[in-house]
Amino acid sequence: MITYLYWILVIAVSGTLGWLVSRVFNVKTGLIVGLIAFFIGWLLYVFHYEQYFVKNLGGVMSITVPAGQMHIHATWKEDHLWIQNYDPVKNECYFTEYAKGNMLEGKVVIKNCNPLKTPAPIQTP
Repeated sequence: MITYLYWILVIAVSGTLGWLVSRVFNVKTGLIVGLIAFFIGWLLYVFHYEQYFVKNLGGVMSITVPAGQMHIHATWKEDHLWIQNYDPVKNECYFTEYAKGNMLEGKVVIKNCNPLKTPAPIQTP
């Protein structure tokens, strides 16, 4: 819900700012200022607010599991989301970090990982 409110606010501020500037100068300048304000709001969302909203305020975020992989676990480490997936074909586990703005993301590959394999039952005589 907070994500939708943020975008309503960004659109309202950029529209109002563009309208005010167009009244003082001209329509072209107002349109440019409104688009710049919207672009700044978009940058703030992508590089700062998206994961903050999701983690702290119940925002909305979508992540797609890559084809051929199975999702195992997700956890937050500070402000970064870590996703664990398993690829049964390669028998590898992937820990992928989703950082703010999708920059400086980490990835850890564990080879010969089979988290879905259950241990053999112990035979009792």
